[in-house]
Amino acid sequence: MKWIMTTPDAPWQTGTITENPSCSDRLTLTGKEEQTFEGFGGCFNELGWIALQTLEPEKQAEVLDALFSQEKGIGFTWGRIPIGASDYAASWYSLNEEQDDYQMEHFSISRDEQYLLPYIHAAQQIQPEMRFFASPWSPPTWMKEPPVYNYGRLKMEPQVLDSYCLYFEKFLKAYEEQGVKVERLHLQNEPFADQKFPSCCWSSEQFRVFIRDYIGPRFERDGVDTEIWLGTLNGPTEMDFGFGGIRLDSYDRYLDNILFDEEARKYMAGVGYQWNGQRVIHKTRKSFPELKLMQTENECGDGQNSWEYARYIFDLVRHYLENGVTAYCYWNMVLKPGGASTWGWRQNTLITIDPDKGDYLFNPEYYVMRHYAAVIQPGAVILEGIGHWSSSAIAARNPDGSVAVLVQNALDRERTFTFEGEGRCFTVSLAPRSMHSFLLP
Repeated sequence: MKWIMTTPDAPWQTGTITENPSCSDRLTLTGKEEQTFEGFGGCFNELGWIALQTLEPEKQAEVLDALFSQEKGIGFTWGRIPIGASDYAASWYSLNEEQDDYQMEHFSISRDEQYLLPYIHAAQQIQPEMRFFASPWSPPTWMKEPPVYNYGRLKMEPQVLDSYCLYFEKFLKAYEEQGVKVERLHLQNEPFADQKFPSCCWSSEQFRVFIRDYIGPRFERDGVDTEIWLGTLNGPTEMDFGFGGIRLDSYDRYLDNILFDEEARKYMAGVGYQWNGQRVIHKTRKSFPELKLMQTENECGDGQNSWEYARYIFDLVRHYLENGVTAYCYWNMVLKPGGASTWGWRQNTLITIDPDKGDYLFNPEYYVMRHYAAVIQPGAVILEGIGHWSSSAIAARNPDGSVAVLVQNALDRERTFTFEGEGRCFTVSLAPRSMHSFLLP
């Protein structure tokens, strides 16, 4: 049996299991199988590639191996691609800023050929089976009201909506010609938030009409085999307090308005959630089990890359796996020290690249993602567990029959953990403030 543990002072250590008496604090599998899990991934952002280019080629290769190699690192198998600028682009752009170019004659991915595509191709060299999904942060500005990258809404004019469908089709075709097959299209990043960076708010009715009357029929007519996903949703936040008072975003009025429309739903393969989506994902899973679910963006932190935030992320991954996602995607895989975006927000990253030293550093969240990906293989079936540890642990059966168990002891004292299920049973002592992966043959 393989046992890997991480503490704040000693990451990625191998443990040895000895004979220990079982205890009542355990994770017991019920025998119920949940969803099939397809893998972990990260987002390709321009600032990540720019940071990576400051290293010597040998160091660059080590970082890429640490992210995409199953033997030497995490072994990511999913990649998220921004369509146009994300908030971690070097500057704002779309793939066609030619005013009123409804026929997309000036559409171009030339900007992506400088940053995103080299980054993606480097990952594919290590992980040839990489899978991809994509989403825009903002449509071309001339399609919005007001016509700006940040804030605004898509104009609900037939000519604009038809052109936006063509924009997506051209993106998918252009990337496929570059050897990058995008399997899933999420229509808008974080549609509940107008931001300082590229963003676009969408109402429930806008999604319903666009999917049902425009992009769904268009993809069907043109034989586009990329799946349409309702995502990446950062809500709804059913109740929250803010400076403006109480905020109420009804799940029923937003999601059900779309999903109860059979003509819209028939074009959707799944729903992607991130951020406040964690609060409502269980509702979609229960009400629409025929739809796949994804976690589309790991919560970004504040650039300090602390152990405490990594502890939170370990549990966040467990929460999403427990609530039915088939994939989990990290946000910024690599950044320079401090993790500042173009507009100044500092965020966490798996690996910090220091241009001055010509070296890199693994942050605590790197080990979180490696703990999960090291033992839960693509194609694994998540297994239901009960018991005192069920809010801190999760298990899965891999395609090769091995069983993965992950557990975190967030307390400042040692605790005993017993696992039983799938014909296996063991008991270990978990160090204070520690994360653990077990792989049982």
